Amino acid sequence: MSLRIILAASAVLAFAAPAFAQDAPAAPPAASAEDTAAQAAFEAKGEAFGARMEAMGGEMQAAVTAANGDQARATAALDVIVAKYQPEADTFATELEAFITSQMANAPEEQRAQMVAMGPMISAQVKGAPAQMRDQALASMTAAAAAPAQ
Repeated sequence: MSLRIILAASAVLAFAAPAFAQDAPAAPPAASAEDTAAQAAFEAKGEAFGARMEAMGGEMQAAVTAANGDQARATAALDVIVAKYQPEADTFATELEAFITSQMANAPEEQRAQMVAMGPMISAQVKGAPAQMRDQALASMTAAAAAPAQ
């Protein structure tokens, strides 16, 4: 799952009405100024995290290019990049879990159930984003090597 999908999913869980509910959900309580400020602050954190993951992707692409087809060299370089960004992914996942938990109090019951179910999955995807991007970079390198020369 791409980072944008992960962030979109977390935003949907935090802010949207339940997508899977059969019945129309009860209207949620009006958001307080504190809730609105918390949402804005978390959105800013999400955007900053997304920018960091894009920077990581750029570094990974540069590492694959610099490896010039040497899979072992690319893997070693990508592992260093993952190690550099993993703490940020872990921190953002923890912040995401805390944010989702803070939003549950004002969410309708159906949405709370979805948040409880989906929160750990999204957190795991955020934590796994650096490794997933590494795997995708390696796969793109392998696919490029396997493509017939033109």
